[in-house]
Amino acid sequence: MFVDPATAVNPALFRTLAELEAGLNFLAPSPSERATLSAIVSRTEQGHRAFSEPIRLTFEEGVPGDGWIRKEGATVDSQITVMRTPVAELIANGQPPALFGDNLFLDLDLSIENLPPGSRVTIGGALLEVTSKVHKGCKKFSARFGVDALRFVSTPVGRAHRFRGLYLKVVEAGEVTAGDTVEVVERATLEEAAV
Repeated sequence: MFVDPATAVNPALFRTLAELEAGLNFLAPSPSERATLSAIVSRTEQGHRAFSEPIRLTFEEGVPGDGWIRKEGATVDSQITVMRTPVAELIANGQPPALFGDNLFLDLDLSIENLPPGSRVTIGGALLEVTSKVHKGCKKFSARFGVDALRFVSTPVGRAHRFRGLYLKVVEAGEVTAGDTVEVVERATLEEAAV
């Protein structure tokens, strides 16, 4: 399935900052150790989003065919973008989650406290590591979900809990598919992450 961000955005579904903050009260806490991968998305050369599975995550490509590698100055620290599924659904408010441009959607606690940079997770047959690169909202994010959504992910709480998500890099290649278990196998300390 392809999603075209140029035509899929629906401003009538944008939520206000107050609505987004209130919506947090209805989200169940995400597990800190094990979760499920709910979706895999690749950003094509035409800017479309394609849901794909199964795929093989590799150190060279990350998500095969994804646009990260075509960006000027791309490094493995921005190889794979991840977003917490319930937060994405809250912000999207019925719009397709693929609009975010993130690669993996899962219901795991992505907070800095739970997953400091250097922490490692397995997804399916792949081993991945949380990078220190900060995943921020941008003009595209604001255009697709509204200015208040950008404010929401940029608050101190939003940054601490990584509402916008985080970056992973591939340590060991492996096949993944939606429904696979995501498991924290090594948790770095905040002190190690600061070094």
